Amino acid sequence: MNTETKTYPDLMTEQELIDYLRISEVKRSNNPNNPKRYVQRLKSLRGLPRISICNSTLCPLKAVREWIDKQIYVT
Repeated sequence: MNTETKTYPDLMTEQELIDYLRISEVKRSNNPNNPKRYVQRLKSLRGLPRISICNSTLCPLKAVREWIDKQIYVT
């Protein structure tokens, strides 16, 4: 899916984040929980921005875009 043409909310759910980052496309696996597990790793090990509202974790789109820019490295 082309994330440039799809509109995402300012506060994304975990599933919307998985779609936005295209984790299911990048992390090929037969395990349907694999994308969620990968998001947990991004949160704990890479500092993926998120907030908690009413016991739900949401990721601010603007902060995620800024986080992505900081993750880019040139070899």
